[in-house]
Amino acid sequence: MTPASRDRLVVLTGADGRLGSRLAFRVAAAGGQQRLLISGRGTTPRLPDGAPLPEAEVVAIPSDVDTRALASAFEGAHAVFLVPSQVRPGRLDKHRAAIDAAVLAGVRHVVYVSSIGARPEAIASAARDDWLTEEYLRGTDMRWTMLRTAMFHRTLTFAVYDESHGSGHDTVLRAPAGNGRVALVSHDDVADAATAVLLDENPKRHAGRTYRLTGPEALSLDEVAAALTRIVGRGVRYVPQTVDQARALFYRSTASEVEDWITQCQAIEAGVLAEVSPDVAQLAGRAARSLEAWLDDYPTEWAHLRLPSVR
Repeated sequence: MTPASRDRLVVLTGADGRLGSRLAFRVAAAGGQQRLLISGRGTTPRLPDGAPLPEAEVVAIPSDVDTRALASAFEGAHAVFLVPSQVRPGRLDKHRAAIDAAVLAGVRHVVYVSSIGARPEAIASAARDDWLTEEYLRGTDMRWTMLRTAMFHRTLTFAVYDESHGSGHDTVLRAPAGNGRVALVSHDDVADAATAVLLDENPKRHAGRTYRLTGPEALSLDEVAAALTRIVGRGVRYVPQTVDQARALFYRSTASEVEDWITQCQAIEAGVLAEVSPDVAQLAGRAARSLEAWLDDYPTEWAHLRLPSVR
């Protein structure tokens, strides 16, 4: 890993999230100065002994923070790592407020975590918001880099259910994704790519660049189910859903969460997430992790697959 410049501060939003926390550990390992903005919904990154990360300032940011308060949190930063809000409605307004805050604070470079398929007419609702965020960021005088990510490995594991019936039970992967394929990517691969961009001694080489961060192979959901079968020790089969079936299954989720899930699966069915990109390897200096490798290397990430039966 290239040592970080000691005179450049990076600010990480979502630093207590799954992606931001991984990035924080990498910046710390490289000796970088960082300010970690946390929401309070996740776990603040700490060393194994419970000590704070070196050269890391932690700032709690409430969900309703205004632009000027956020600009204060960005003060002195050379670069800001901006993760999208997971909460709708109001997601786009929060993104624009963060970009405005970066402008007010004099930030030079914003690295935004977008999604593959981002465009005005995107199938996935989150990708449409990402496109509008990208456009807003491109309209500023700051340098920008877009990290368009595929669906994360972990996401599909939450669509696996044990279903009881009269003669026993089945373990099924249910999603309204048809026969589509998806080049799933790991959080660690995206964190490695982001580290390379944020800590590059020549950050201008990433200015105006849009990277596509995917895994090394595009899998059908039948192939995903086969990989899960091997690791969990019981048969998992893929059962395509209709949109109405997906809505019924996620009746406990908010309407926006259901819409994000369904439209992302529809993007898989349409082939939007099937393209494999070399960008992770080019930025991280190693090949992206396959689903099989991720399952072997990160058992705690799929421990929730041992679910109670759904009747």
